[in-house]
Amino acid sequence: MAKFNIQFSLFSAFYSPLISTMSAGYLKAEGLEPEWSVSPPGVSAIAALENGTAHVVQSALSQGFASLSKGEPLNVVHFAQVNEMDGFFLTSRTADEQFSWRKLEGAEIVLFGGGQPLVMFKYACHKAGIDFDKIKAIHPGGAADIDQAFRTGQGQYVQQQGPFPQQLEADGIGHVVAQVGRQIGPCGFSSLAATPDWLRSDMATAFMRAYRKTRIYINETPAAEIARAQASYFPNIDENVLAQCIDTYQKLGNWTPHVEITREAFEATLDIYEYNGLITERFAYDQICAQPPA
Repeated sequence: MAKFNIQFSLFSAFYSPLISTMSAGYLKAEGLEPEWSVSPPGVSAIAALENGTAHVVQSALSQGFASLSKGEPLNVVHFAQVNEMDGFFLTSRTADEQFSWRKLEGAEIVLFGGGQPLVMFKYACHKAGIDFDKIKAIHPGGAADIDQAFRTGQGQYVQQQGPFPQQLEADGIGHVVAQVGRQIGPCGFSSLAATPDWLRSDMATAFMRAYRKTRIYINETPAAEIARAQASYFPNIDENVLAQCIDTYQKLGNWTPHVEITREAFEATLDIYEYNGLITERFAYDQICAQPPA
C-alpha cells in the first residue's frame, strides 16, 4: 500500500464524494492507504500541496481567483469537482413553514465571517432580492464556533453545512428552513486540487479510478448505507442524522456523476465573485482548471 495524503479545507458530509473514497474502500482497492487531515484555521489547504504533505486537497476555484488577483503564480491546478452547488443550510430557531428570505432582513444570523461561505450567502441574498446589509450578522468563528454560538442562544438563524443543521433538528434546537444552494443554482463550489507534476503520476491515475467509482456510489447507494460507512468520521453526529443529511444532498443534486469541472460551473462562480467585487477580471478556465487524469 502506498501512503496517500488528503487534506480538507472544511470537513463536513458535504464532501462525501471525497470522504467515501476512504470509507467505501475505493482507495484501498487501488493500493492507496489514505491519511486525512483538515487545514489549520487561517491556513489554506493549498499550503499542504506546496510543502508536499498532501497529494490532493479539497479546495475551491476561488482559491485560484485570489492568487491571480494578487499577481501570484498558481503552483496548483483544480482538476475535479466535488460539489456543483452551495451546500449550506439556513436553520431557524423556530419552525416556519412559511419561511421566505425576506424574513432575514432585520434578523440576527450566525454566519461565517468571510471566505466563500459568506461570498455565496451574499449572492444568495442578491438572488432572493433582499438587502444583506439589513441583516444583523454574528461572526463567532469557524464551524464549531458557529454551532456552539447558536446552541447557546445567539441568533435567530444560523448558516451551516450538513450535518450540523440536521443534528440541531434532532436535538430540538433548530429547524432547517432553506438550502442556500437552491437559491444560487449550479456553480463551481468546491473542487479537488493538486500539483501538475502529481497529476502526471501513476498515483493520480489510480486516485481518479477510485474517485470516478465513488461518484457513482455516492449517487446510487442508499444514504443509510453511506452513513453507516462514514459513521467513524463523524463521532459527534448520530448515524441516522448523518443519513438524513446525505439523503438531502443526494436530492439537492450537487454530487453530479461527472468528475470534470465544467466551464458553465466555472463561469457561474466568476459571476458570483464579480458581483461581490472580489475580482476585476474574468479569468480563463485554463488558468485555474485542468482535465482530470484519464
